[in-house]
Amino acid sequence: MFDMMKMMSKFKEAQEKMKEIKNQLDTIKVESESGAGLVKVIVNGKKEVISIKIDKSITNEVEMVEDLTVAAVNKAMKEVEVKANEFIKEKTGNFMPNIPGFDIGNIFK
Repeated sequence: MFDMMKMMSKFKEAQEKMKEIKNQLDTIKVESESGAGLVKVIVNGKKEVISIKIDKSITNEVEMVEDLTVAAVNKAMKEVEVKANEFIKEKTGNFMPNIPGFDIGNIFK
């Protein structure tokens, strides 16, 4: 027999689990670089830029700094998205259905 209260309880449990996982995304950190290390960027699992380091040897070349910063940030964002999705899948296990084409990371956007 279909038990609506049991289903609602499971749904509430799923919401709490997903909220907990979302709160843990900031523990994921990815460092990326461009220009052979002239620009380094650290991004967390919530896709927030944590730090940007620019080598002093290029600080007078504004256009190069801009280009290398954009490249490093874009690379870090791609890498952290992969890591965050892996983290979410690991934490949810069989908790979330495996639906082909469904990106679980989009739940947190």
